[in-house]
Formats: sequence, C-alpha cells, structure tokens
Amino acid sequence: MELKTKINAKDGQQDLVIKREFDLPLELLFKAYVEPEIVAQWMGTNVLKLESKKYGSYQFETTDPKGNVVFKANGVIHECIENQRITRTFEMENSPFAAQLEFLDFESVSEETSKLTMHIIYKSTDLRDQMLKLPFAQGMNMAHNRLQEITNKLK
Repeated sequence: MELKTKINAKDGQQDLVIKREFDLPLELLFKAYVEPEIVAQWMGTNVLKLESKKYGSYQFETTDPKGNVVFKANGVIHECIENQRITRTFEMENSPFAAQLEFLDFESVSEETSKLTMHIIYKSTDLRDQMLKLPFAQGMNMAHNRLQEITNKLK
C-alpha cells in the first residue's frame, strides 16, 4: 500500500521534505498542530507543555502502561503564524539524534482540503540517514492518518 505522506530525501544532503494532503480545511489542520488536546490524541503522547507562539516551547512525553517514560521530546517554537507556518526545533531526549530544525508550512488547497509541507534540517547527513533507516516514513504516515481521523471529528 502506498503511503499518503511522502518523504523526499536526496542523497548526500542533510535535510528532507515531507508532504501530505489532508481532507481537512486549513484551519483544522493548523489547529491539530497547536492545540495540546488534539496533538496528544494524534501523536499518542502526553503534552506536558505547548506554547504555540513566538519564543514558545513544548514538551512531549510517552509512558508505558507501568508509567515508565519511553519517549520524551522538546523544542522551541521560533515562529508561529496562524494557518501559515510554524518554525521550531525538535529534540528527542536520551537518543543519539541531535536537535533538528523544522519548517512546517500549511497551505489551503480548497475549502475542504489542505497541505502540510515539512522541511527538516539535521545536523549532518549521517544523522538524517540514520533517521531514515528507522521506520520513520511508516511512523510519520501512521501519525498523519491518526491526525486525519481525529481531526475529522471536529468538522
């Protein structure tokens, strides 16, 4: 089955571009990235903090059924322009991956559809390639599928 979320990673570069069209109005797609309750649902994580504003920050944490932390991520939001763009850093704690820079651009395709383009820059080509060896594409597609499903209920 072909993934709806497309990842373009050119050889020898330290960045990649992720694109996905959603059957959601632009406002709902953007809301799915800035409202803690929605983010927690589609990401399947606890949103400890999400300040969707310039110079804001965020913290996510996922625990197993016994309460042990299995994933923790954080970052700084450098720019947040409603229904247009989010520029942020993303760092997974306790992992070999350095912080990355992410540019999220939101675009209206029609009244009922929108597109997300994510440009992610890694510290090195090697780190980007290590990320791509993980089930990164499948995980991103699965998360975007959940985003679509959960946000559909808000229409």
